[in-house]
Amino acid sequence: MTATPQAAMLFAAGFGTRMGALTKDRPKPLIKVSGRPLIDHALDLVDALRPLRVVANLHYRADQIADHLTGHDVALSLEEPRILDTGGGLRAALPLLGPEPVFTLNSDAIWAGPNPLKLLRDHWDPNEMDALLMCIPVGQALGHAGPGDFTQDSTGRITRGAGLIYGGAQIIKTDGLRDINEDVFSLNLLWDQMLRHNRLFALSYPGRWCDVGHPEGIDLAEGLIADV
Repeated sequence: MTATPQAAMLFAAGFGTRMGALTKDRPKPLIKVSGRPLIDHALDLVDALRPLRVVANLHYRADQIADHLTGHDVALSLEEPRILDTGGGLRAALPLLGPEPVFTLNSDAIWAGPNPLKLLRDHWDPNEMDALLMCIPVGQALGHAGPGDFTQDSTGRITRGAGLIYGGAQIIKTDGLRDINEDVFSLNLLWDQMLRHNRLFALSYPGRWCDVGHPEGIDLAEGLIADV
């Protein structure tokens, strides 16, 4: 197993229902923040790592995203006839990604600070970890309500609880996907496997982060970019 993952998965298949009318005629990854589509902000983070393989999954308005990615070295994993959620989507993309651990990145967030994927790469330990999630302390997150998703101990291991928000970036081993019987499922099911074996870890992001999953997040994200 290589120390550094050589493949990255961009999640871009969702309906973007929280965006309301903004996603009536376009997919959420093509909504612009500071003049650029969200997926381009995500690609900047991925391209800085120069992975051997980059894959984006597509479903809603797939043709628009495929057209936008023309000229980029990104393989496309089309989900038809139904969307597969994050876990099912990652498993469907494995023939393109390969069997080794992969980076995954949501395409609906803006990061202000160090490249989260580089931080994950530098702290990844496949001997100890089945997944390493980039999480944001609640006080450093914009556009996200709630107490958080995870609680972290002194070793970096996490459990379900308050304090840290999952930011949508991680390194994850995909072996456990074969043990999940559902076709459509969230990566939470894979994380639950890892939690049972105390092999789910997180990094606490040192910068700021904005969820752009709803219309109000656009202005918040543009303000965050302007402050950098």
